[in-house]
Amino acid sequence: MYGITTCDTIKKARVWLESRDVPYRFHDYRAEGIEAERLNGWVGKVGWEKLLNKGSTTFRELPDKDKEALDEKKAKKLMLAKPTMIKRPVLEVGDGILVGFKPDVYEATVK
Repeated sequence: MYGITTCDTIKKARVWLESRDVPYRFHDYRAEGIEAERLNGWVGKVGWEKLLNKGSTTFRELPDKDKEALDEKKAKKLMLAKPTMIKRPVLEVGDGILVGFKPDVYEATVK
């Protein structure tokens, strides 16, 4: 699971996983960053639009010039520079990933 420790959604997802004895490793973006190769893989699976959290405080505080004319290349550069802009949590499950936390989706996907 990828995210930041202070995120309420991360806390809910962790409680969900732990209450079902689902093993996971937590990767804190703030402490550990994110590797370009991993981010590229995620973008290839779900698209940069799903990963970039435009509602995050980090994104909203960017200068307007950084938010204009977003495309995949620019979005990936922003997320690598400030991983707190990546929607949370990102949970790798098998060959796929889940972005965000919805208990019904976790129930159907996480075994």
